[in-house]
Amino acid sequence: MAFFLPLLFLSLVSSAAACDRCLHHAKAAFYQVESDGELRGACGYGNLTLELSNGYFSAITAALYGHGAGCGTCFRVRCKNKEMCNKEGTKIVVTDGNESSQTGLVISKKAFSEMALSGKEELLIIEGVVDVQFKRVPCEHKDKNLMVRVEEMSKYPTYLAIKLLYQGGQTEIASMEIAKVGESNWAPMARNYGAVWNSKHHVPEGPLQLRFMVTSGFDKKWIETKSVLPADWRHGQIYDTRIQINDMAKESCSNDKCADEHWA
Repeated sequence: MAFFLPLLFLSLVSSAAACDRCLHHAKAAFYQVESDGELRGACGYGNLTLELSNGYFSAITAALYGHGAGCGTCFRVRCKNKEMCNKEGTKIVVTDGNESSQTGLVISKKAFSEMALSGKEELLIIEGVVDVQFKRVPCEHKDKNLMVRVEEMSKYPTYLAIKLLYQGGQTEIASMEIAKVGESNWAPMARNYGAVWNSKHHVPEGPLQLRFMVTSGFDKKWIETKSVLPADWRHGQIYDTRIQINDMAKESCSNDKCADEHWA
């Protein structure tokens, strides 16, 4: 069961984050190595990367990666070469940040090939690097609640690090807090790296509940869980928050320079 708490005040996020209808332009390449053991993206998904993304994973520009806030977000990407590429493109899940000055995106070979016209997949692969346009879209994880994985760096019962999995909608997690079930003494958590958050203070004893500040465009709200972690939580375990996040970002960029550019 989830409780939705309105904020008493709203602080504006950047227009780049809020104007999710805007198109971004970049060059895209594909990963040369994709075995489970090699998927060590900055989000920290590791060997869960393929399951989370169904093989459609991506590294994205530093600005959109946002020091980890962009982890788990989804984009639709298509190649601009009309002789080789289809109009629909492909959908990718952000699992890594891209620091390259040569490309904005590095996507899985599966996703890269899906941008091609039928029968031209190999030609696109040979091309290697292509011009693309991409836009933010909602993430859909069918029949999946938001899950948290207790990371190996955790030290029961005093230090807790958790990784967020299956974050849906067109959202970002801006902050997170933890408390003992049934109590309201919320303690802040901090983003450690990527999709991993850790306790900043002593972890409360007993079963634990979480609450998240979720942003979608200019909107923010708290989502509170009733109970997530048992009193005997252990690293390596994945726990169900029993909530689904599926908010959509409002299109609030009428005065932005990209407002006239639409996906057609």
